[in-house]
Amino acid sequence: MWDPQQYLRFDDHRARPYFELVGRIGAEKPRRVVDLGCGPGNLTVQLAQRWPDATLEAADSSPEMVAAAQARGLDARLADVREWQPAPDTDVVVCNAVLQWVPGHPELLPGWVRALPEGAWLAFQVPGNFDAPSHRAIRELAGQPQWRERLTDSGILEPRAVLDPAGYAQILTGSGCSVDAWETTYLQALGGPDPVLEWVTGTALTPVRTALDDAAWEQFRRELAPLLHAAYPQQPDGTTWLPFRRVFVVAHK
Repeated sequence: MWDPQQYLRFDDHRARPYFELVGRIGAEKPRRVVDLGCGPGNLTVQLAQRWPDATLEAADSSPEMVAAAQARGLDARLADVREWQPAPDTDVVVCNAVLQWVPGHPELLPGWVRALPEGAWLAFQVPGNFDAPSHRAIRELAGQPQWRERLTDSGILEPRAVLDPAGYAQILTGSGCSVDAWETTYLQALGGPDPVLEWVTGTALTPVRTALDDAAWEQFRRELAPLLHAAYPQQPDGTTWLPFRRVFVVAHK
């Protein structure tokens, strides 16, 4: 249950990794550009501006996100990333902040590379902050007796498995690609009374929102708020600093 409006509350903060990722793609005149996990489409439109002559393919697994992308004029469709296969003319694939939601996603990468034409580019980035205080607080609360039974099947109790840059580079160089892989920790300056709570509400808490009814959801947020305040104290000037680690990979076949 994705909420495009909540996700876009921090669109500037979330957009920076996207532009740094896409900026490392060297394709000049791709025939088809795919945004796999396009979300509400606010960043997908940038791909159309960079490569105006390319066929733009946009897909997401969330009906709410697909509807938001279509409202921007994109020809977005509903798709499961685990079942997606590139069309023969796919020269660029962008997968931004998606693969962390896909268990076993490293196993998908060699198959995608085999199916892509020579010269194609595969670029993705994933969060590397699943051991951050925010995520530990979410798992700690979700594991409490009043929540554990209701959230057992949500997946929130287990940290999501992502590799470090070297792990992804090993897989993709073994598949015949040249690889540029790195990580960056941004220090996000957030404002407002509960900024980290609002931040994780747009992403990390999505499985919790899906599992709970409205009353339980609001209660979970109320119990989580003081844990996040303790982990990320507000500074005297009203700023809350949120370290935001990302892992980037750009592979060229």
